[in-house]
Amino acid sequence: MSFIDEYTNFIFLEQEPEPADILFLPGSSEGVLARRAAELWRQGFAPVILPSGKYAKLTGAFSGDPAFRTEWEYFHQILRDEGVPESVIWREEEATFTYENALYSRKVTDRAGLTVKKALLCCQAYHARRASLYYQVCFPDAKILVCPVVTKGISRENWFRTEKGIDLVLTEMKHCGSQFGQIMREAAELL
Repeated sequence: MSFIDEYTNFIFLEQEPEPADILFLPGSSEGVLARRAAELWRQGFAPVILPSGKYAKLTGAFSGDPAFRTEWEYFHQILRDEGVPESVIWREEEATFTYENALYSRKVTDRAGLTVKKALLCCQAYHARRASLYYQVCFPDAKILVCPVVTKGISRENWFRTEKGIDLVLTEMKHCGSQFGQIMREAAELL
């Protein structure tokens, strides 16, 4: 196995969807994520969808379609356009980075009285490991199944062939170390 395979297998997670309690949709300006979530909902895999996101902390504004203020509004409109009823779309509109998507989603499920035993996570393919780890931290007793979507043309088959793909994947690797280091230090203080 080559070093490329090692990076690929670490970053690009994917599981077959199974019936779950909820479908998580972390913030992004990639509308294809909401379309995939709608498809999974139509197939009966989850009774509710929880899009999460205000905008990217680094930019301080939603970088997608200018008609929308937040990632949640953008995803909400796509879900509605895809035929998902209002009653099954939950709201989390404050998160500005992935850990907050998970953390604030946990607050929403707790307020709703939902004990999450199994969840689907619809995220960008190259973002799958980090998103999965964050949601697992915030939902430690849940089985989190990653249902990724290829975005920006970056997939497990080609990421290492372009400078953009290499940069995105190696940045994800770096974030998995630096960002989880802080979470692990905080967890150690609680022990």
